[in-house]
Amino acid sequence: MIRNYIRIAWRNLVRRKAYTTINITGLAIGIAACLLLFTVVSYEKSYDRFLPENDRIFRVVTQDKYPDDMGYNAGIPYPALDAIRLDFPQLTTGALYANYNSQVTVLGRNSENLVSDKKFIEGSGIFYADPQFFSVFQYKWLAGTPAVLAEPNNTVLSRQMAEKYFGNWKEAVGQYLKLDNSITSRVAGIIETPPANTDFPFAVVTSFESFKKQPGIYGYTTDWGATTSNFQIYVLLPEGVKPAVVSQQFESFSKKYYTKKSSSIRSNFLQPLSDIHFDTRFNNFGDHITSRATLWTLSLIGIFIIIMACINFINLSTAQAVSRSKEVGVRKVLGSNRIQLFWQVLGETGIIVLISMALAFAIAWICMPYINHIASIQEPINLFSWQSFAFAMVITIVVTILSGFYPSFVVSRFNPSLALKNKITSATVGGISLRRGLVVLQFAISQILIIGTIVAVSQMNFVQHADLGFNKEAILVLNSNADSVIVGRQPAFKQQLLQIPGIQSVSFSSDVPSSDNNWASNFAYDHRPDEDFSIFMKLGDEDYIKTYGLQLAAGRWYEKSDTMNEVVINETLLRKLNVKDPTTAIGKEIRTGRSPWRTIVGVVKDFKSNSLRQDLQPLLLGERSKYYSTTGIKLKTNNLSRIQAAVQEAWNKVNPEYAYTSAFMDENINNFYRQEQQLSLLYKIFAGIAIFISCLGLYGLVSFMAVQRTKEVGIRKVLGASAAHIIYLFSKEFTLLIIIAFAIAVPVAYYLMNGWLNNFVFRVNMGPGVFVLAIAASIILAWLTVGYKSIKAALSNPVKNLRSE
Repeated sequence: MIRNYIRIAWRNLVRRKAYTTINITGLAIGIAACLLLFTVVSYEKSYDRFLPENDRIFRVVTQDKYPDDMGYNAGIPYPALDAIRLDFPQLTTGALYANYNSQVTVLGRNSENLVSDKKFIEGSGIFYADPQFFSVFQYKWLAGTPAVLAEPNNTVLSRQMAEKYFGNWKEAVGQYLKLDNSITSRVAGIIETPPANTDFPFAVVTSFESFKKQPGIYGYTTDWGATTSNFQIYVLLPEGVKPAVVSQQFESFSKKYYTKKSSSIRSNFLQPLSDIHFDTRFNNFGDHITSRATLWTLSLIGIFIIIMACINFINLSTAQAVSRSKEVGVRKVLGSNRIQLFWQVLGETGIIVLISMALAFAIAWICMPYINHIASIQEPINLFSWQSFAFAMVITIVVTILSGFYPSFVVSRFNPSLALKNKITSATVGGISLRRGLVVLQFAISQILIIGTIVAVSQMNFVQHADLGFNKEAILVLNSNADSVIVGRQPAFKQQLLQIPGIQSVSFSSDVPSSDNNWASNFAYDHRPDEDFSIFMKLGDEDYIKTYGLQLAAGRWYEKSDTMNEVVINETLLRKLNVKDPTTAIGKEIRTGRSPWRTIVGVVKDFKSNSLRQDLQPLLLGERSKYYSTTGIKLKTNNLSRIQAAVQEAWNKVNPEYAYTSAFMDENINNFYRQEQQLSLLYKIFAGIAIFISCLGLYGLVSFMAVQRTKEVGIRKVLGASAAHIIYLFSKEFTLLIIIAFAIAVPVAYYLMNGWLNNFVFRVNMGPGVFVLAIAASIILAWLTVGYKSIKAALSNPVKNLRSE
């Protein structure tokens, strides 16, 4: 019996090729899109889940409560490490410090090698850790044990880095590296390379004792007031201990150790390892943070697309039911009951879904590398994992039931006498209102995605072309250490650079004007008590203003000096201090932390020192050459490659033992918004898929209508109807449905996208133009879809149409 059902179902599908093709195409593309989104979302949610006991690993983070704000920091003061071990002996506590843009020089067997040309700048993956850290994070050790990190000048490499530096990881142990031209360290262990889905991309891990011996380079201090997100503490809770209980104990810990008077109330609490990849309040050591809202958005898009594919199937199946009336009538006369007919039609649906699923896997396999690239996934994802097959099985069952149940119900309840007399029509079948409702739902979803895409693209265009308050074009940025050797050579390097044709100016600083590396401190203004908010600081030389094109609102820029006697502040700081006239601040004094009082000589116009997601920050700029790790070079825009080559040559001449690395400033700024740009691109892709599925279903419905209304069209033409009138006849209903869909989509899209835009302090407005463009695009696409069949029907010979009846 089942074999007979399958054979009959297959014959029916082959007989109605156009109907079958449209259904399979729509379902296959919809399921493929859903599979791709499922794979991306699953991959993001898998971060660090491979670690043993990952549900008991927590990060100790810092919270600063200000009178009108809340600040968060993934870091914690250095002395907190010993204090936590003293106050929480039941916890396994590990320390980790991350260094960025660090230089690694491969010395080989000779630790005194001074002429090695194997120099690497590692943007990330350079860490300093103690042995206990690897009791919290339990990685596979290929050579050595965590105990090697108890001694200074010992380093552990990942297998990948060991092979990069030495060719064979087995030969790496016992050889030497030099870190940042400061620490000569022996390779004492090898760990397995962590997978790409981790926020801890360990490449080179050196003992924490080595780090503590270089306070001048890395800033190690025993001051409880100094906090950097580069230094983090992780704990492993004993089994059965509730995190909430330990977090509550950390409140007492905070009151015990944060005793200095400050503008904020500081406290520590536990953050689960499972939240680190998703919590946008804090940074991590990986290459990105993915908000849970983004994953929900992608999941919702996947659900929308699969619903649209099912709507196509239901609409076409119920519309096609009329053409099957005689077949159903004959089967009922010959003894088939309603249950048998129901399962036969549902079986046809199942076959279509299975074929679509197979095709969907092929489409997803072809598209997966492109999606990986867009989503910045660094390793190939296994599309054919058991999770993907389990998801595919669920989708197959759900889609078969959603798509097949109603058409099966409609066909199985045909009256055999009416069916054999050919009196079954769309009206007698019913479901016209349902089909219209489903078309409305389908286009409402499409328009939500269209509006979302328009808003996301508009915001990204705004971000890329926003006035940041400084010049970001044609500025080459070199990053290096800020050790005494390289800082001492900066005047000679600057002199060489200014001799290169095409270089307009050069500035050394702690940082470029806009980045996420801002340094904050408590401060006092005009010999008053400390203010109740923090001030952010950037350090740069006397040419900082010229190189980056900053503009003064009052006063002047500070002069060259070996010490920070003069400073410049920004307009936002004055606003927060309720100082309305910038000129009145000139000559006043300001102090950060417990440092000496310094004279304000200028007020700079506001510029964006951070992301456009955040508000303008109160800022102080001053000169302090010992912290200059960034070289900004303003170039003329012609022949950039030649100038870059000359800059590298000058660097290698002045700093032969330091590796050269550079990037253009506008590229660095664009990295602020990588996740939003990725989401915008994914919006475009999947909104396009949704629109295609909608139009495909619309085309199928119009094709069916054209066949069903052949006689009506012929009569109208005989009675004098023009081709334009026939086209209008087919288009008006769908235009009305799209307008209804638009009315439903607007408030939903506005709510969703306004929530997304609220992530940005500086944002575009969702004006009426966005919605006009969305409805216009939907109507035009619908008209183009309907137009072909409408024109074909309008130009057909009415005599042939009437004869065919």
